[in-house]
Amino acid sequence: MIQDFTEVHGIILKSADYSEYDRRLTILTSERGKITVFAHGVRKTGNRFMAATEPFTFGLFRLKEGRSAYNLRDAEINNYFEGIRMDLEAFYLGSYFLEVASYYARENDDGMALLKLVYAGLTALLKENSDKRLIRHTFEVKAIQINGEFPGLPNNRTLLPGTVHAISFIMETPPLKVFSFQVNDEVLREFILLVREYTHHFLNVRFKSLEIMKEIGL
Repeated sequence: MIQDFTEVHGIILKSADYSEYDRRLTILTSERGKITVFAHGVRKTGNRFMAATEPFTFGLFRLKEGRSAYNLRDAEINNYFEGIRMDLEAFYLGSYFLEVASYYARENDDGMALLKLVYAGLTALLKENSDKRLIRHTFEVKAIQINGEFPGLPNNRTLLPGTVHAISFIMETPPLKVFSFQVNDEVLREFILLVREYTHHFLNVRFKSLEIMKEIGL
């Protein structure tokens, strides 16, 4: 008998233990937006899908569609982003990216742009000597734009040319390449203050990862 599976490309945003051996996953997919997937039996000793059901895991997932959720049948993982867990600041910033994606993503929406942004953001965090402040605030601006809320540059003040260029670059650049610019310290300070204004208006949510970062001084 031929099984009818649904294939999606995505990244696991959340993973929660469910019953004795199962996990409940939230996956951001390019094809179907944010979906709920149950992975049955993965917590049993030796189950081959144990590592494939952790947050940050990116790949191809084969699913069986149910009434209100999907069931995991197979997975081909392209990137576990293992390095994220070895750097405390990168881990919490990466977790923040997943939280933002979960906040913005909707079921049955086109999740391609947001998925690419998360993937590119996690990749940028793992680069040696990366400026995580620039990565974080670039991610926030692009996420707000993808969600259709970005208001444009403020017209009630004069910004440094470098700040204007940075915002324009983020607006015009595809998600996978949006982290490929640098700014000097003066521009970075102004850029961060400006982005904080944007997030105050459009992303004013209590994200658990940011609260933990404040508590531990990151």
